[in-house]
This record gives sequence, structure tokens and C-alpha cells, in this order.
Amino acid sequence: MEEKKDKQFQGMLKAKQATISRLLWLITFFSKLSDRIFFLKYLHPNRFIKRLDWYIIKKFIGTYFFSIALIISISIVFDFNENLAKFSQYQAPAKAIIFDYYANFIPYFANLFSPLFVFIAVIFFTSKLAGNSEIIAMLAAGVSFKRLMRPYMISCIMIASLSYYLSAYVIPHGTVIKQNFESMYKNKKRNTAAENVQMQVGKGVIAYIQHYDNNAKRGYGFSLDKFENKRLVSHLTASEIQYDTISDSKYHWQLSHWKIRNMRGLREKITSGVKMDSVILMEPTDLVYSKGQQETFTSPELKEYISKQIGRGSGNVVQYQVEYHKRIASSFASFILTTIGLSLSARKRKGGMGLYLGIGLALSFGYIMLQTVSATFAINADTPPMLAAWIPNIIFAVVAYFCYRNAPN
Repeated sequence: MEEKKDKQFQGMLKAKQATISRLLWLITFFSKLSDRIFFLKYLHPNRFIKRLDWYIIKKFIGTYFFSIALIISISIVFDFNENLAKFSQYQAPAKAIIFDYYANFIPYFANLFSPLFVFIAVIFFTSKLAGNSEIIAMLAAGVSFKRLMRPYMISCIMIASLSYYLSAYVIPHGTVIKQNFESMYKNKKRNTAAENVQMQVGKGVIAYIQHYDNNAKRGYGFSLDKFENKRLVSHLTASEIQYDTISDSKYHWQLSHWKIRNMRGLREKITSGVKMDSVILMEPTDLVYSKGQQETFTSPELKEYISKQIGRGSGNVVQYQVEYHKRIASSFASFILTTIGLSLSARKRKGGMGLYLGIGLALSFGYIMLQTVSATFAINADTPPMLAAWIPNIIFAVVAYFCYRNAPN
């Protein structure tokens, strides 16, 4: 028995020694690793974000989301009161109203008026800090105005990232649901057909559909012409063309009562049939355009659609290009309007913040209005889409620079 106990004790001792040796090895390994990646300590948030920064960031973000919640709540009340008769007329269920309409109404309008909320938040809490002489105390303690802007810019990075993510990926999916709800329970009007559609679906390949019904995904009076060196070499016609919605891949169509004429010089070969499956590089979204359709595409889908339509020689891509660039430009509005708001409200003045809140609201509405006007110019006045999307930022960046130059230091 004693020999067995000694063996067990020695086994336990060896196991503990092995465990201790492994721990020592791990400690040595990580100590050597930390010496090699010493630069990671420079990436620690506390190196750049101090107590003062956290204080301002919490006030900024808190005021921003509080103003959003306040304005959106009021907007929902007015919108519901305005549409209550239509909801009752078309017998919209409460679940659809809440989850299909207002659940997508909130992020859309919150993101649309995000520059306004940013401006209001900055003006409101910065004026309060200035009124309590906190800004004066910071500047008197040696904090420069440039250093004071750091927490504001960090907050803007978070808001701009959230705004771009919402506009590029989240809101487009919600817009589809919201538009479907509106077409069923609100206005019952939606463009579901197209007449005399002609487009380039490949190099030297032109498709034509006399009438297309998007509900049935079916077209009538279809033809497909193929050209080589500006000469017609193939002419396909079909009485009907049906899009295959259950196919695993895109661009699958079924042709009914088709006929193909292949022309080689003076010779012509005609083949025909009742049914034929074919791959044609077009989709139902390419055939029917409805108002606001560009808002239903995510940014990657917009980029792909624009590239595809330009390759086809289509002329109705301007609104899609404006929408693509506007999503990027709008996310930078937070930085510009925050700089203006901070510069206006950082100085302590008699009479409170009423004047500067009014100026802030005017500038914010001016920015939103200029966005709309510049987009209209791009569509109707041949202004480059990228320039049209960035015009509000360029103009207000100049205003922000002059405000920053006159800010207290």
C-alpha cells in the first residue's frame, strides 16, 4: 500500500512540475512576443482618449441619439395621423404597420436628417458647456481649440461609420419592404410594366421587348439582334419570353414560339421551335424602373448595376450614380457640420444659445436642401454625378474653415 501511495505521490508531483514548466514557458514566450510587438501599446485607446475626451464623447453621442429619438417620435405621430385614413381604407394589419412600415421609416428618416441631428447636438451641449464656463476652463488649462476638437472628431467617426453602414447596407433592404407596404396599403400605385424596351445586353447584341409585365416576369414581342462589324448576322424573335425565377443563377429566360435567322453573306438559315431555354444578360430590374428604385440597392449592388448599365449604353444611370456618391459624401457631413457648430457655440456669450441654435438649424436645412438641388442638377442639367454629390460638402467645408479660423483659442 505504501509503495502504491509513493508512486501516486510521485506521479502527481511530476504532473505539477510539468504544468509549472508549461506555464513558465508560456510566460517566457509571451514576454518575448510582447518585446517584439511593443508597438501594440501605441494602439491602446487610452493612449489617445483621455478623461476629457470621454466626457465630451458621452455628451455628444447622448445628445445626438436623444435628439433623434425626440424628432423621430414627433415625425411618427404626424405621419400616423396623416396616413390613418389610408391604413383604415386598405385594412392594413397592425403588425405590418409597425414592423414593415415604421420599423423601416425610423432608420430612413433618422439617417436622412443625421446632419441636422449632429448640428443640434453639437450646438446644444457645447453651448451649455460654454455657459457653465467649462470651455473657458479647458482653454485656460492649456487645452488648445485644436485639441478640444479631438473628441468631437472621434464622435464624428462613429456617427459617420454608422450612417454609411445604414445607408449602404441596412436601409436599402428596409426600403424594399416599406415600398411593398405602401403599394399594398397606402397608395396602390406602382410601376409594374414597361413598353418598347431596348438595350444592349452584350457586345454587339441588342434586345428589344414590346411589352413587359413585371408581376408575371413575362415579356411579349421579343427580338434579339447580333451584329458583327456593324452587320446583322443573327435575328431572333419570340412571341413570349419568361424569366426563370427558380433558377440557381441569373439571366435564365424561356422563349416561346421562337425563330432564329442566321445570315452569312447572301445565305440565310432559319430555325424555329416552340420552347427554348436561353441565357440573356438582362434581369427584370433592368426592364422596369420605378421612382426611388436606386434607394433599394445596396452600395455594392449599385456599383455593379451602374457598371452593367454603362456597358449597355443605357442613359438612365445618372440617378444611380448620384445615389452611390451621395451615400459616401453624406457620411462626411458630420465632420463639416460639427466643426461649424463647435466654432459657433464654443464662445460664451450673453443671451444664451438661441441665436446660434437658429443659425445651426438654418445651415443644416441649407445643407439638406443643397443636397436635393445638386442631385436634381445632375439629373436634369448634365452635371457630373460625383461633383453633384460633393457640392454641398465643398461649399460647407469653406464655411467650416472660416468658422474655425474665428473660433476662440
